[in-house]
Amino acid sequence: MVRFIFMKKKAEQVQEEHFRRSEYLLNQLPDIPLSSQLRVNEQMLRERFESCSDVVINKVTLAKGEYVLIVFMEGLVDTHVINSAVLKPLLEAHIYSEAEGEHENDLAQRGQLALASTQIVTKLSEVIQGVLNSSVAVLTDGHESAMLASVDGAKTRGVEEPASEAVIRGPREGFNESLRVNTSMIRRKIKSNALKTESMTIGDVTHTEVVICYIQGIAKESIVNEVRKRLKNIRTDSILESGYIEEFIDDAPYSLFPTIQNTERPDTVAASLLEGKVAIITDGTPFVLIVPFTFWTGIQSAEDYYNPSLYSSAVRFIRIIFIFISLFLPSLFVGIINFHSQMIPTSLVLNFAAARENSPFPTVIETMLMEVLFEGLREAGIRLPKQIGSAVSIVGALVIGQAAVQAGIVSAPIVIVVAGTGIASFTIARLNLSHPLRMLRFVLLIFAGTLGLYGIALVTMAILLHITALRSFGVPYFSPLAPLIIPELKDAIWRSPEWKMYRRPLNTSSGHIRRPKGQKPGPAEEGNEPV
Repeated sequence: MVRFIFMKKKAEQVQEEHFRRSEYLLNQLPDIPLSSQLRVNEQMLRERFESCSDVVINKVTLAKGEYVLIVFMEGLVDTHVINSAVLKPLLEAHIYSEAEGEHENDLAQRGQLALASTQIVTKLSEVIQGVLNSSVAVLTDGHESAMLASVDGAKTRGVEEPASEAVIRGPREGFNESLRVNTSMIRRKIKSNALKTESMTIGDVTHTEVVICYIQGIAKESIVNEVRKRLKNIRTDSILESGYIEEFIDDAPYSLFPTIQNTERPDTVAASLLEGKVAIITDGTPFVLIVPFTFWTGIQSAEDYYNPSLYSSAVRFIRIIFIFISLFLPSLFVGIINFHSQMIPTSLVLNFAAARENSPFPTVIETMLMEVLFEGLREAGIRLPKQIGSAVSIVGALVIGQAAVQAGIVSAPIVIVVAGTGIASFTIARLNLSHPLRMLRFVLLIFAGTLGLYGIALVTMAILLHITALRSFGVPYFSPLAPLIIPELKDAIWRSPEWKMYRRPLNTSSGHIRRPKGQKPGPAEEGNEPV
């Protein structure tokens, strides 16, 4: 026993030593100043980039026999730009003048390099980080500094229509994986110097660039500060997608309901910023996070604001009805059939009984099996190629459903209920809001199969208590309904015309709460009739 404890402690010590060593290797970018000797700088860079076949470290001989070290990452930079805008000016210019005391790094200050973004650095870590961030480093002999020139040439996906938020009317452009392309798409929609984009780096290994985007004077300073604080407190080695950040800054990480919105649409981000919200843009992903996020935002679509208000309001009511159908229809069916059959007409009860005559399982088991099967078909349709995914899911549902009924495994009413529930779940505007409803559907089924309508009422009360207690960056999750803010109901359950919505949300906006009041449309005034 003593030997076992000793060996366990020894193993833990070895593991801790390995962890410390690996952590040191991952984070070893000390602030070593650059040397005035080019060969020393070259040696340090080659040691740091050892076994990195995509790093190019070339020593270029200039006209007067001097050497210049060029360092860049192949595949992240545009080599044509390096040849024309960096190497050519260095080879043709008067590199060093004893009278003026100029050197190669002065070329950036004198504008002789045809590049928009250049900077002078004096530390080895800054050179390494610049090379990893798609810059070319130029180092010269006799000077303790280097020049970084941004020549980003990485291949990125073009601007396409977002697949997860398709609309019939509205812009067809969506974010891509390039951070600067995404920020420029927002700039195109909000042409104001009040639009601020604060950059920070997260991840000890990936060094992922993250941008906080907000409109100064509209966004609440407390929300912006809270976003900054949560992002700076993230301690991890990698950020590969915005979902990583979402888990770190979520208000309720163990809640089924999302408190952070994600979108691929620049118009959705622009509209949210104008309401005082804050956007978090992550390099390498087309999904932008928006905070705060409320339940009623989840039923709103970007297309609601491009169609007439009456039509958009009617569509929102339909979405709310289908949200209830998606959540409660299977459990209500099971609860009423098993415990409260007197609530439905006698002829319908007899039809259900006749349909279930040959079924070997209880109603709750049948419904649960069909729900699991439907979720599996939906997941298969997503993972399969687009050309065959939808066909397989539809054909699979029809064939399997019909075969299950004919084999007597399930009854026809169960198939109808599950199919109706699945169709209703597709009407939810935000995909991340449909996830908790799909999971809670099974919880309601279990309680409906054991307690009937009383079980459904119990779970419903628990859900309402939970979502009314949730907060997203200090904003009540169920606002403006709980707490009740009557002016903001104009854009929650229904959508009022644009000329009526002249107040920004009170929970997110600060300072400029009132928009310029819109002009009510109507007939032309006297003397202004069209000719």
